[in-house]
Amino acid sequence: MDAFIIQGGKRLRGTVRINGSKNATLPLMAAALLTDDPITLNDVPNLADIRNMAGLLESLGCQMQFDTAAHQMTLHATDRTKNTAHYKIVRTMRASISVLGPLLAKRGYARVSMPGGCNIGDRPVDLHLRGLEAMGVQIHLDEGYIVAEIPQGSRLQGARIFLGGTFGSTVLGTANILSAATLAEGTTMIESAACEPEIVGLADMLNAMGANISGAGSPRITIEGVETLSGTDVTVMPDRIEAGTYIMAGAITNGDVTLENCPMDAMSAVLDVLTRIGVEVEVRGNGADPMRQTVRVASARRLSPVHITTQPHPGFPTDLQAQVMALLCLADGNSIITEKIFPDRFLHVAELLRMGASLIRNGPSVLVSGVHELIGAPVMASDLRASAGLVLAGLAARGTTTINRVYHLDRGYERMELTLQQLGADIQRVNHDVV
Repeated sequence: MDAFIIQGGKRLRGTVRINGSKNATLPLMAAALLTDDPITLNDVPNLADIRNMAGLLESLGCQMQFDTAAHQMTLHATDRTKNTAHYKIVRTMRASISVLGPLLAKRGYARVSMPGGCNIGDRPVDLHLRGLEAMGVQIHLDEGYIVAEIPQGSRLQGARIFLGGTFGSTVLGTANILSAATLAEGTTMIESAACEPEIVGLADMLNAMGANISGAGSPRITIEGVETLSGTDVTVMPDRIEAGTYIMAGAITNGDVTLENCPMDAMSAVLDVLTRIGVEVEVRGNGADPMRQTVRVASARRLSPVHITTQPHPGFPTDLQAQVMALLCLADGNSIITEKIFPDRFLHVAELLRMGASLIRNGPSVLVSGVHELIGAPVMASDLRASAGLVLAGLAARGTTTINRVYHLDRGYERMELTLQQLGADIQRVNHDVV
């Protein structure tokens, strides 16, 4: 089982290009099921989740070509008879549920295993199912599978659908209903829709395929159903979570890092928090596209404490909570981080404590009391973003940090150790038993 061994204390210096977004790519890939024509996606990251989704789509009758060197993928749905998303693939990632809406819209029937993914708390799919039921879908569960179908001879029906949940709107639920509604009969209005930029990217691609969608990026999205969709060629938006991670990596090592292809327009809350902490993110040049900027990262010698609450976009993203916690472990004072999206997403707290952090958890909040230094230790990665937080802590810690089970990282970062090596980090991937 792979692990990272990090010799901490190296200042990161150099340039890194931000890859295409994993969270944006996965629903774009699922949308290939909506058309008989091929779609081409550019700037696709070579990640475990992407490869798993590609395998799932191949099992659903898609021909797939993935040039990992060019980061280009072409998908062509040619066999409509395959409608089962099997457990052995779906259990590996949450985003597998994204095929449900497209399968129903195009083929009228879907059998999709209940999804798996990171161990970060409950993420029920009831909002997805209620939305589809409002569009005329008949749904039941059978041996761990969601079995959904439209009455023979009919289409999905446009409806007014509310997608607000206990902890905010559902991103994958919005993607599912949005995709399904493109081929529905009549008008669908999604209320309390997710406002994430990845949803905007999906709507933009669907519109390029011939859909009629307005309001993406706001809490109300309106979709006028069309008869058919065509193929298209699109470039995936940069990964705002990867960008935030490398910005904080530069900051926690007091480094001098330049990021290219950085989606600044999607990171307002993150940049606000980092500015208050004492991290400087300077835009270089006059890039015309605010989603593809070049920025330089530097940090003050003294990091200031802050209070942070994770929220749906445009609030501070839950996927950067572990990373900012690692950074605040070295701030001068007390910070409070409150998790409003996944209140149990704190498995990294125990591992940071092993490295000398001063953390006290109280329900959905953690009090972070800054310490003078972190100390390297053997730690265990528990989920994708927690793993990234531990890497950041290891980069700044005195001594050696061994991070076990880094396969979590491979789901969301393309060979992170190579990127960090290019920036001057002393980090190695090894294969050995858990320490």
